[in-house]
This record gives sequence, C-alpha cells and structure tokens, in this order.
Amino acid sequence: MQSILKTNGFDVLRHVQKLAMGNAQKFRVFARRRTVAAIWLIVIGLLVLMSVAAPLAAPHDPYKPDFKKVTVGPNTDNLFGTDFLGRDQVSRIVYGGRTSLFIGFVSVFLGIGIGSLWGMVSGYLGGKFDLVSQRILEILMAIPGLILAMLLMFILGASVWTLIVAIAFTRLAFGARVIRAVSLSVREMAYVEAARSIGAPTWRVMAFHVAPQTFAPFLVLVTTNIGIAILIEASLGFIGLGIAPPTPTWGSMLGEAASNLEPFWWLVFFPGLFITIAVLAFNLAGDGLQDVLDPRSRGTLG
Repeated sequence: MQSILKTNGFDVLRHVQKLAMGNAQKFRVFARRRTVAAIWLIVIGLLVLMSVAAPLAAPHDPYKPDFKKVTVGPNTDNLFGTDFLGRDQVSRIVYGGRTSLFIGFVSVFLGIGIGSLWGMVSGYLGGKFDLVSQRILEILMAIPGLILAMLLMFILGASVWTLIVAIAFTRLAFGARVIRAVSLSVREMAYVEAARSIGAPTWRVMAFHVAPQTFAPFLVLVTTNIGIAILIEASLGFIGLGIAPPTPTWGSMLGEAASNLEPFWWLVFFPGLFITIAVLAFNLAGDGLQDVLDPRSRGTLG
C-alpha cells in the first residue's frame, strides 16, 4: 500500500512539474513575441501579489492615525509620506490596492460573465429574443458607464458589493455584444450543424460547441475591462460615492487629498501613479493577449 502511495505521489509530482515547465515554456515564447505585454503581465502579477500579501507588505497600520506626523512628506520612515491624520501612505496604498483590485476583478468577471452568457444565447437563438436583447443593450451602451454606475450607487447605497454590482452592470453590454458576434459566426460552422442534425439539445450545443470558442475573446474582454473597472471605482471614490472611510481605495485617497484646502503633492501623486500603472498594465496586457489569441494574427507571430 505504501509503495502504491509513493508511486502515485511521484506520478502526481512529475505531472505537476511537467505542467509547470510547459507553462513556463509558453510564457517564454509569449515574452519573445510580445515583450511589452509580458512585462505588463509581470506588473499585474506584482500588483496582485502586493494586494494579497498586504499584511506583510504594509510597513505600518493603515488605519492607525499618528497626529505627530500629520501631512509629513516622503522620508525614510514613511516613503510616500503621511496623510491628514498621520497615516502611512505606503500602507494605505497597499491596502487600497487590495480593495481596488478585488472590486475590479470581481465586478468584471461578474459583468462580462453574465454579459457573455447573454450574448452567446442571443446570438445562437436569434429571432425575436436577439432583436429585443440588442435594443436593451443599445440603451445600456447609450448611457456612459460612470453615469450609470453613479445612478446605481445612489439607488443601492455605498458598500463593497453594491459597488461591484454597479460596475458589473456597466460591463454587461460590452461582453454581450462581443460574444454575440462570435456566437453568430460559430453557429454556422459545420460541426455545430452536425450536432444539431443528430438531435443534440440546444443547451448541449451551446455548452459543448459554442461556448469553448468564446473563451479567447472572453479572456481578452476580462483583461481589458479590469483596467476600466478600476478607473470607474477610482472615479466614484474620488467624488465620494465609493467605499466609506476608513477603508482605503486609490480613488478615495485621491478624493480625500483633493477635498483639502491645502494640497500636498505626495497625497495626489502616489495614488494616481498606482491607478495609472494598473490601468496601463491591464490594457496593454489585454492587447498582447488579443494578438496572441486571435487566429487571424497568428500567422504573423511566427
């Protein structure tokens, strides 16, 4: 029995090692072909790691005020300075990244996921359902995302999950329109016609034949829209409709700095810098992934 367990454990370890080496090789190929996108993917990984390890990465308590250090500029003890209550800016940016990235990731996966499902069903079924769906999507897309999120925040109130729902609602139409276009082309493929001809149920055709073909555009949509979601969250936090204090977010930190009568450059520069880096990283990494995953551009990658 012990020998069997050792053998199975060795096989699992070898499989994991082989999988890791294969993924590393794929990333090296991707880095050679799309160096800029690979660099920004590494930046995204560092931002996520910083947010996940916030208790270890933050040098001070982000919530504890120190009135002896109110609005102190950058120094060796407080690299990014302190705010109006003497709280360390590095620690608040680290914890603010945890909140901002969490809201960005969850809201985009929720909004693009539901929108993609809606678009796939609409494109495959067609008919009156597709016609009504497109009119609803056109109404949603006619309203600017930030204005729509503001209206939903006024209705739902300020909290993490209401903010996630509000941002996710603004992403629905984008996921639905793109995936609908993919679904319209895939449903005309020969293998989809063959599945229908042998009597496969509609849900099975969509789940096993149409949905896998939408994974690549879905991944690109998620990557590019996370940066937009972070920007919407920062904008709502800046105007006071984001997460209630004292929970830090990059947008609320900018809003607190702008609301003071006397501006201090480090309170604006560093949160704005991290917002810019995050938005650039997700947008440029998404462009690189789109070039790699788009079959029409694969011929130029070799």
